[in-house]
Amino acid sequence: MTKQYSNGHSGCRLNRRSLLQSTAAVLSAPFVVKATKAWGQEKLAGSGEVVVFSYGGSMLAGARRHVYEPFTKATGITVVDVVADVAEPQVKAMTQAGRIDWDITLVQAGNYPAMAQAGMFVPIDYSLWDQESLEGAPAHTRLKDAVAMFGVAVVLAYDQRAFPRGGPRNWVDFWDVEKFPGPRAIEGSQGRHTIVHALLAAGVAPKEVWPLSDDKLHRAFQKLNEIRPYVTKWWMAGGEPIQLLINGESVMSSAFDGRAVAAIRQGAPIKLVWQGSMSYNYCAILKGGPNSINAQKLIAFLNRAQIAAGWTQGTGYPGPNTNQLKYLPTDLTPLLSVNPENASSCVLDSTLWLAEMRPDGKTNADYVQERWLAWRAR
Repeated sequence: MTKQYSNGHSGCRLNRRSLLQSTAAVLSAPFVVKATKAWGQEKLAGSGEVVVFSYGGSMLAGARRHVYEPFTKATGITVVDVVADVAEPQVKAMTQAGRIDWDITLVQAGNYPAMAQAGMFVPIDYSLWDQESLEGAPAHTRLKDAVAMFGVAVVLAYDQRAFPRGGPRNWVDFWDVEKFPGPRAIEGSQGRHTIVHALLAAGVAPKEVWPLSDDKLHRAFQKLNEIRPYVTKWWMAGGEPIQLLINGESVMSSAFDGRAVAAIRQGAPIKLVWQGSMSYNYCAILKGGPNSINAQKLIAFLNRAQIAAGWTQGTGYPGPNTNQLKYLPTDLTPLLSVNPENASSCVLDSTLWLAEMRPDGKTNADYVQERWLAWRAR
């Protein structure tokens, strides 16, 4: 069952939704969990329904096939999905109205801290999780009132045809235009991703990137001044860098991992370098929702290793449970953020710092973005 919603938003948020859907369409594979009543066990069995937010499209189709239908078969609980471009504005509106119609929502990392502080979510019942789930999901992905649902990274991708003897291995190499000549493309929309890349190119250790002090921002922009003459495209939509690489218009670019993986699995001559910026989208249960108990059961079910592998295959974006790797195709695991080797090479966004308020009433995220846009406008 599906209900359609729209909040009229567009721009980068809508592009992200499209990004997720298009990646899901490519990575979806004939991997369907053979769920039985035994999978439900007594603590997950139930009745009735659970209402879940989704971005729709092929991402939702994959979630239905690999997660929702097996969940219903195993537990007897029906999943009702609602579709919108983004969830946060409607969650806030429902909270203000005092009528919560959904049970589970997706929350972008930057929006989570304020919504959690406002008391919009209920604690996650981790007693429903099996041991394999708890052991596979790192502690920092299991918050008190939210669970990391999937990771999105902006990493380095290059055209293998341009560098048949081996291409760039890190962001230092990206900046080395003599050893690796050719036009570059860099994300022009969200400045924090590119600032992280610039700091890595400047030799800042990944653990020292956050918080982005004024000194670090100055250092990042100084480094960006060096590469600016060689950037022929500041891309705004997720599909652009992949198309630029395929067309030979750029030899290397920052890129969303999901888009790059999808292209690689379709045969594109692209190489992915796992170093960059990464963030999570969270799954949370809304306080006051009509079916909170069933919502707890669905989240516990979804985070089981084999179901998590199904989610990855169906949606194109992996959750953080590393135990899913043993259920995924061996040619896919080296390309995913859930691979510990890849995850360890990325800088995880400091969500709490980005959400902190500055003395001028702006968040750190707003301040960083304003600095970025001012630099771009020069």
